[in-house]
Formats: sequence, structure tokens, C-alpha cells
Amino acid sequence: MIHIVLVEPEIPPNTGNIARTAAATGSVLHLVKPLGFSIEEKALRRAGLDYWPYVKLEVHESFEDFLKKYEGRRMWLSTTKADKLYTDADFKDEDMILFGKETAGLPKEYIDSHKDQAIRIPMSEDTRLRSFNLSNAANIVLFEALRQLDFPGLK
Repeated sequence: MIHIVLVEPEIPPNTGNIARTAAATGSVLHLVKPLGFSIEEKALRRAGLDYWPYVKLEVHESFEDFLKKYEGRRMWLSTTKADKLYTDADFKDEDMILFGKETAGLPKEYIDSHKDQAIRIPMSEDTRLRSFNLSNAANIVLFEALRQLDFPGLK
């Protein structure tokens, strides 16, 4: 199983969409506080529809708490600042894929100290876009990880 980690997500529908994907794939969803919303918000619930009871959810009080709890685990950092493409990552069962908040991404210092674990989705250099939508990016990277693992438990 793959773990999707959202560090300080800000937009409820993005998190709701990712929760729906987590439920559909048997992935674990981690939400790292502070959150830009309440997980009780109607917009968040609506985006996840009736799948919330099936989401394997962990909420962490801070990024430091999350890192302490999962010290030693393999973590991939999804960031526009990576050299390595997400398709070049060698995903393994129980890997964690980290995504930062919509407005700022993951902490720069953390990315800088873990460059070998940083991955990116390629996009046109001729665009003014800074990145993909968080829920789209999470789906892209998650499904590559699941493909590499031969879609465990999925039909």
C-alpha cells in the first residue's frame, strides 16, 4: 500500500478528491497540520462524496511529528524543484509520497536536504503555470507507483 501525505493542504476540494482516490486505491492518506480548513467542512465532504468512511486517514499535528513517527521510511517528495521525473522513481510497497501545500509546496530546506528523493511531473516550459493542481498531481504520481507495483489489490 502507498501512503499519500499532504503537508499543510489549504483547499478543501483538493483534499476531498485525494481522499476519494485513497479510498478507491486502498492507499493511506496522511494530513499534516496546520490545515487550511476543517476536515468537517461541507466542501471537503462533498468532494469525497460518501467515500470518507473508507479512507484510511491519519492526521498529524505537525510536519515534525509526522517525520518523527515515520523516521526511516522511504519518502518521495513531489516538487517542481526536482531534477528526477516521477517515472524514474523506483516505488516500493509502503512508500510515502509527500505533497506540499498548494501555495508554497514542501519546505525548501527539507527538499534541499533530500534531493535524491525529490521527483517532479514534467510540464511545458512555455507556460506561466507553476505546478499542476494538487489532486491531479497526487493522482498522477500515485498511479505510477501503483502501476510499478502491478496495482496491488485493485481490479
